[in-house]
Amino acid sequence: MNDLDLTTTKVTGNLAQVKTAIAKAAHAAGRNADDVTLVAVSKTHDADAILPALKAGQLVFGENRVQEAQAKWPALRALYPAIELHLIGPLQSNKVPEAVATFDVIESLDREKLARALATEFTKQGVSRPCYIQVNTGGEDQKAGVTPRATDAFIKLCRDDLGLPVVGLMCIPPVHEEPAPHFALLRKIAARNGLTTLSMGMSGDFESAIALGATHVRIGTAIFGSR
Repeated sequence: MNDLDLTTTKVTGNLAQVKTAIAKAAHAAGRNADDVTLVAVSKTHDADAILPALKAGQLVFGENRVQEAQAKWPALRALYPAIELHLIGPLQSNKVPEAVATFDVIESLDREKLARALATEFTKQGVSRPCYIQVNTGGEDQKAGVTPRATDAFIKLCRDDLGLPVVGLMCIPPVHEEPAPHFALLRKIAARNGLTTLSMGMSGDFESAIALGATHVRIGTAIFGSR
């Protein structure tokens, strides 16, 4: 068996295991498994690793960097037009035109300057991309995201003043803290703002996220392995 065959076997098997685990977590929480969307995080992985997942029916993917996505996804989209690509990493304002042209969903909206740039670019390109506001639930200085205290006002600015299609919230809990309280906080903020989409939970904690209402889980390592 060559390296490509090994990659295909590994990714296909891992993807099946992850989908089974998501279904079990949803059922344990009294939820329908179809209400949880798997965002397969393919950052740093090339087309040879991604293709087996596509062939197995996975169509929703997440990338961290605009430039990396621009390099590898156009060819994959040509083969699988139904791909839905999420930007889950920090977005610099000067990269907004490329991001809007490349991604279907922006999960990392986190500041006013970016919100205004996105609103302008949506108008310019004649498109609209669903946006999630990233909340820094742990108040970490090194991490992007709106503080929980400022989130309500930021949602109002984005949704009411700028007309952005804000559909939900996203968070990345601190690495060395129990994630459940952060997921619960995100759900609370979303509920009081009438938002029903919650992108939370990764390879190590997605079961907890699903129990607390995640509608999207971002899983990379458990599918593609580490790089």
